[in-house]
Amino acid sequence: MNKDILKLAWPVLIGQLAVMANGVIDTVMAGRLSAADVAAVGLGSSIYVSIYIGLMGVLLALSPVAAQHYGAGRFEEIGADVRQALWLALLLMIPGCTALGFTDLWLAFAQPPAEVATIVRHYLLAAAVGLPAALLFRVFYALSNAIARPKAVMVINLAGLALKIPLNLLFMHGWQLGEHTLLPALGGAGCGVATAIVMWLSALLSGLIAWRRPLYRRFHIGGLGRPEPTRLRQLLRLGLPIGASFMVEVTSFTFMAVFLARLGATVAASHQIAANLAAVCYMLPLALANATSVLVAQSLGAAQHDRARLYAIHGLRLALGCALVVGATLFLARERVIGWYSTDAAVIATAVSLVAIVALFHLFDAVQAMISFILRAHKITTLPMIVYLVSLWGVGLAGGWWLSFVVGRSGSAWAPYVAAAKGFWIAATLSLGLASVWLAAILVRVWRRQASGAAGS
Repeated sequence: MNKDILKLAWPVLIGQLAVMANGVIDTVMAGRLSAADVAAVGLGSSIYVSIYIGLMGVLLALSPVAAQHYGAGRFEEIGADVRQALWLALLLMIPGCTALGFTDLWLAFAQPPAEVATIVRHYLLAAAVGLPAALLFRVFYALSNAIARPKAVMVINLAGLALKIPLNLLFMHGWQLGEHTLLPALGGAGCGVATAIVMWLSALLSGLIAWRRPLYRRFHIGGLGRPEPTRLRQLLRLGLPIGASFMVEVTSFTFMAVFLARLGATVAASHQIAANLAAVCYMLPLALANATSVLVAQSLGAAQHDRARLYAIHGLRLALGCALVVGATLFLARERVIGWYSTDAAVIATAVSLVAIVALFHLFDAVQAMISFILRAHKITTLPMIVYLVSLWGVGLAGGWWLSFVVGRSGSAWAPYVAAAKGFWIAATLSLGLASVWLAAILVRVWRRQASGAAGS
């Protein structure tokens, strides 16, 4: 069973790393310009990701639905649900683009320095242009994962990665032809323009694959069709809690970035490096969780509950083992890794202590991700949302604010250990540990109910 999981996980991992590499490239290239640019890219991307992830999470409800259909051999049902997911993506574009367009609201809340605010404003406007394409592409992503064909998504993500650096160079530094400026230099905001272009190319390529590949044509997607309220309600019933869970998780980091932006570019930049490393490390357990979730859902669709449980157990073991290795490696090599992100001595010194916390943070992050995806395969999404709300916002965000801005400024003996960004990362680590315990309790309860149901029948 480990082989089955790894066979599906490695293309997902490569595809996700390609996406994450875009963020790493943005951070590194902006870091070569100035601390203001890297801080602006960090703040702008945090705001964009908070909105995008929440909306994208709603669309990912298609994955367990389609996977269970696939396990049961209901291929035409897959096409019907894909059409409704496309309608849902079109509807979600409206609030998403509107939220990104109101840049003054975000800047008033974050209160970054003036030079950072200007870059963030242009970054968010470019991100709003790319959001519709990103949502449409996620429908294809959810479908491909559900039918255990993640390589198509991997190829598209790698193609986008190949274009990212040249597009960044073009829009960040501009294009001069003699004395004429053909394209102005946008600095850090150019990263947002490049990302928008990559998203539209990815959406077009995914549509071409779905139209031409025989495997996808067997589902008879056949365009949009008409909205079907029953299927839309099912997707929303599952998808809204998923989107809310993602929103809670990501906004925890967004508000961290917003609060820390008030402490200056050095603290904000060091936090961005730590957050970026945490996100990159998260790609491995996320890939394993995706693969495990698909196999669990397909087994449930085929009414093979014991097989579904075995896949879940193997996935948990793999995630935990890999997390221990990754966390230890990150801790031991943290100074060298941080040097890849920045040449600013103050930023490096601040980031070293944060990345040490990230090494432990990753362990709990891997466990909670795997369990939440397994629960999603069972179409259980509301309880995990409540868990995330209480733990990540209640313990992580509120606790982090208390540690950083109350204890950290109190002058007590504990103040140096929790000051600035350290308090937020300590609280975030504790919150994920709490979430892992609660999610595990929910999963055990699900398994007990299945066992009692099987015994009763």
